[in-house]
Amino acid sequence: MLGEVIPAKALLQWVQEEAGDFRERIYSPLSTLMLFIEQVLSADQSCSDAVARGLSARVALGQTPCSLNNGPYCRARARLPVGLVERLGREVGARLSASEPRAWHWRGRPVKLVDGTSVSMPDTRANQQSFPQHRGQGTGLGFPLARVVAIVSLSCGAVLEWAIGACEGKQSAETALLWALAHKLRAGDVVVADRCYAGYFMIARLRQLGVDVVIRQHQRRHTDFRRGLSLGTRDHTVSWIRPQRPVWMDEASYRSMPETVTMRETRAGGWTLVSSFIDAREVSKQELLALYRSRWQVELDLGAIKTVMQMDVLRCKSPSMVQKEIAVHLLAYNLVRSVMAQAAYLAGLLPRQLSFKGALQLLRAFEQNLRHSPCARLAIRQAHLLGAIAQTKVPYRPWRVEPREVKRRPKPFKRLAEPRNIVRARLLKQQERYRDAFLR
Repeated sequence: MLGEVIPAKALLQWVQEEAGDFRERIYSPLSTLMLFIEQVLSADQSCSDAVARGLSARVALGQTPCSLNNGPYCRARARLPVGLVERLGREVGARLSASEPRAWHWRGRPVKLVDGTSVSMPDTRANQQSFPQHRGQGTGLGFPLARVVAIVSLSCGAVLEWAIGACEGKQSAETALLWALAHKLRAGDVVVADRCYAGYFMIARLRQLGVDVVIRQHQRRHTDFRRGLSLGTRDHTVSWIRPQRPVWMDEASYRSMPETVTMRETRAGGWTLVSSFIDAREVSKQELLALYRSRWQVELDLGAIKTVMQMDVLRCKSPSMVQKEIAVHLLAYNLVRSVMAQAAYLAGLLPRQLSFKGALQLLRAFEQNLRHSPCARLAIRQAHLLGAIAQTKVPYRPWRVEPREVKRRPKPFKRLAEPRNIVRARLLKQQERYRDAFLR
């Protein structure tokens, strides 16, 4: 799949640039990366499953079988440069975004959705130092948490950029991570985001880059439609005044911020939206509302990565491997999105009309079929796969609502209120007393 998105020559060149000189072995950087991608795309996602897949592939190619020991594969994953994985993930997203038809864009302009999420990981000392657990949890009772902020294409669903940080400490908020990613946006982009990104300096920074915004009004900012220039019912433009310099911003950056920013504030659909589209004749409030409603797609995308691809709970025990595991998940997600975009284009559909989970299920089902297909039959089988993915259409239900509540009750286990090693030692002593009493 990766070789069809990125030419083999460029792929090998990037492996050489990022990994440098390496010995030819069973788990070379490229073969390790392929197994890592298959691992996060599989339903099992264990290292044992990845090693078994590697053994199956070698036997199918007539090569010497490898051992089923996980150690060599895990060490090969540790040697894999994180820069290579991140570079490939961003390149796949960029190539998909650049090749999509303009008809998929909003008014001929690319729309970028921004949102953040958090993932947990094994409770190791190294992970706790880099990604501390929530401050309200006791020592040994919580899990390290990492925050991920992603820039996602509305048209094709690919993750174009992302940043990873801790959930605790200074400069760990979603806005701080987006501030570090802002320079990746291009002039002419349209950013749609939730209200936590509606601060003055964030919007001013995006406007300096030539990026338009449609964001929900921040809950702390009061909107008075009696002020400013009226554009219609509950629709006006107003000048925002630059606030005092925050402690995290240096003096030079503060002086580069404009003293005022002209914004459009609109009340529609029960929300107050702020936008840089100040001409009501060019963009109506109904169009702004429809565009902001599409922001929910990024919630579905991140939910698919965390639930369908099981990135919600990571497996790696070191910070470097955690970053690598997240990057591989996003690379694999973009590869699936590339296949979905191809199927949608051939069927005359939009990628957002297709089910990500359905596409992933079909890719898993066709995996061995394509792997062992004769060359003369490969194109036909790929066409059948694309045709099947084009049939996984998501029903159009614009007013569907579901409660964020769970009907199935959890099992009545007690919550761990002490570190596991203390409880385990107590249980062992209790077991010894029962054994001694039985032997008497």
